[in-house]
Amino acid sequence: METSTKKILKQVKELYYRDKLSVQDVANKLGVSIGAVFYCMRKNRLPRRKANESNSIKFERCELSFRLKKINSEKLRTLKAVGTMLYWGEGYKAGTSMVDFANSDKDMIRLFLKFLRIVCGVDEKRLRVYSYFYSNQDKDKNILYWSKLTKIPKSQFTKPYIRKDFREDKKDKMSYGLIHIRYSDKKLLNLIKSWIEEYKNV
Repeated sequence: METSTKKILKQVKELYYRDKLSVQDVANKLGVSIGAVFYCMRKNRLPRRKANESNSIKFERCELSFRLKKINSEKLRTLKAVGTMLYWGEGYKAGTSMVDFANSDKDMIRLFLKFLRIVCGVDEKRLRVYSYFYSNQDKDKNILYWSKLTKIPKSQFTKPYIRKDFREDKKDKMSYGLIHIRYSDKKLLNLIKSWIEEYKNV
């Protein structure tokens, strides 16, 4: 019996600390109740993970929503570098859990999307567009313009922000407004930020 207890204790330690399984997963693996695992841990003074540690493990185990392209040509290396530099200059890098690139320049938008689609291999259905217009602009016309340009369906555009303080002297600026290209995946954001750090040291 003592040998069996030691064996279970060893298994709990290995599964919980080494393999970083949750208490529920440890119980399932051993074929016992979750209460039995908690009892074993309390009895042997095994500390439980803090909430932030558990969340970090769950995050690391989340399945990727994107499929990176193998960078095996000069063209792809250039596209990766350009897309990363665009995000360094115009992307949101702090206080967010998503890739968020904002601009009113159609060529920058098109090029950044090319980077997301070809280099990062994003899931088209997860792309979102947040638009920003002045009150004097035709909202529906502008959304149609950006939808055609980005090849993102209008159904993936979120409710636009309408700026009320339009000034006549700015009527030629941002004639189609400004849009944010958004992709909700913190792992992709972290990856792009790591590429930025790599290029800083070139």
